[in-house]
Amino acid sequence: MSATLPNAQSNAAPGLRATQRPRDRILSAACELFYRGGINPVSVDAIAEAALTNKMTLYRHFKSKDELILAYVKQLASEGDGVWQRITKAHPSDPELRLSAWISHVDDVLMNKFARGCPLANAAVELHAAHPGRAVIEAYKSRKRDHLVKLFRDVQFRDPDILADEVFLLFEGARVNIQCGGKVPASRVVRMLRAVLSTAPRKSRR
Repeated sequence: MSATLPNAQSNAAPGLRATQRPRDRILSAACELFYRGGINPVSVDAIAEAALTNKMTLYRHFKSKDELILAYVKQLASEGDGVWQRITKAHPSDPELRLSAWISHVDDVLMNKFARGCPLANAAVELHAAHPGRAVIEAYKSRKRDHLVKLFRDVQFRDPDILADEVFLLFEGARVNIQCGGKVPASRVVRMLRAVLSTAPRKSRR
C-alpha cells in the first residue's frame, strides 16, 4: 500500500488520495478497517475519519453500515473473480499454465506477511445468517470451487470434483489457520498442494 497523504490525518486509511471520489474513499477505508479490525468492532465514525470525510457524507453514499458492508463483500468477491479472469486471459489455451499460475497466486496469498486470513471468510463469521452479504460470500465461494473443477477438468484429472473439494478445503483451511496465528502450517500448503496434484490420477491420453 502507498503512504498516507501528506498533511492528512494520521489515522487516515493507507493509500487514500484526496482526489478520489468520496464514495471510493469511504469504501477503501472500510475495506482496510474491516479487514484489519473486524466488521463489528469498526464504527462508522472510524470509517468516516479514515476516509477523510464525515458521517453525513458517508450516509449520503451508503444508507447504513449494513449497506457499506454489502459493498465491501461485493468488492472482495469481484476482486476474487478477477483473479480467475486474469489467469484465463493470460493462458486461454493452456490449462497447465493456468494451473501453474493459480498455484503461484495461492503462494502469494499465503506468504503475504500482512494477511490475516480470508477477508470473506472473516466477514461471514461476523454476519448473521440473514445478512445479504452472506449470500454474496456463499455465491463467491461456490464460484471459486466451480473454477477449480473446470480447471482440473481441463487439465484432464480423472475426478475433478473430488480433487476440487480437496484443494478448496486445503486452501481455505490454510487461510483460516492464518487468522488464528498459524503462519507456519500455511507456509507448507503450496508444497502439500503440489503433492496432492502430482499424485492425483489423470485421464489416459489416447
